Amino acid sequence: MRVLVSGSSGFIGTAVLSALKEVGHSPLRLVRGPATGPDQISWNIGASRLDPGSLSGVEAVVHLAGAGIGDHRWTAEYKREILNSRVAGTALLTRALTQMEVPPSVLVSGSAVGYYGDRADEELTEDSSPGAGFLAEVAQAWERATAPAAAAGIRTVLLRTGLVLAARGGTLRRLGSQFKWGLGGKIGDGRQWWSWIALDDEVGAILHSLGTETLRGPVNATAPNPVTNAEFTRILGAALHRPTPLSVPASVLSVVLGQERSRELVLASQRALPALLERSGYVFRHSALAVAMPGLLAPS
Repeated sequence: MRVLVSGSSGFIGTAVLSALKEVGHSPLRLVRGPATGPDQISWNIGASRLDPGSLSGVEAVVHLAGAGIGDHRWTAEYKREILNSRVAGTALLTRALTQMEVPPSVLVSGSAVGYYGDRADEELTEDSSPGAGFLAEVAQAWERATAPAAAAGIRTVLLRTGLVLAARGGTLRRLGSQFKWGLGGKIGDGRQWWSWIALDDEVGAILHSLGTETLRGPVNATAPNPVTNAEFTRILGAALHRPTPLSVPASVLSVVLGQERSRELVLASQRALPALLERSGYVFRHSALAVAMPGLLAPS
């Protein structure tokens, strides 16, 4: 199957490309600059340019493109970039897909558990209501932008992903160095729920979504056993054989990251459960963080 992948140079995207090749698919990369090979298709979100003709033969799409939410301070300008890179990019892509002579059968489009906002101890499934806050608004607008594809009969899966864990990127790379120096500790009171997923399972969920006809609409891409930040801290410290005596007060974090960014990125609580993935037959490779963590920290 010819599978178009946006965000293919990112942490998740590079792993998706490798997995697609491994199982015999033919991945194509959607790139922002000029295409430099037969496996690349060029697009320009700012200029709203993506030629539907260039997509001829594409049978499925994995859409992961979007500016990093943890990469910069949330100035007004960068918040616009976070939103526009997702919403305008998704709108451009779905418009091109619906204009194809033969559209793809399936679109797996990125989203995030930030959709639910800060929900304390509430267990969140795909049927749970949307939340409030900047990231919730971004995720909701991001998902709405796929509507033309679904209306055109393209099976559309909205993958609401949690914290993606692997040694080479994401949350573990950011936290690993400070924990190794004995500077790890819980954040705030540590009671906020962190919904996590191993990179292997994130990729597995994407491939499963491509091939499972019963999946459509929102799908939580999170391990079955979310943990609190305090549990995450203890498990990571134990795996690295480092103490975790410290606690980072919310007030300090607010100064370092900015109030809104700290509140939504690390202090918000989302106890998301993968109800639809499990119901559709997906079997997680990593379901318990304490068991998974040593392997997740090993260089790949």
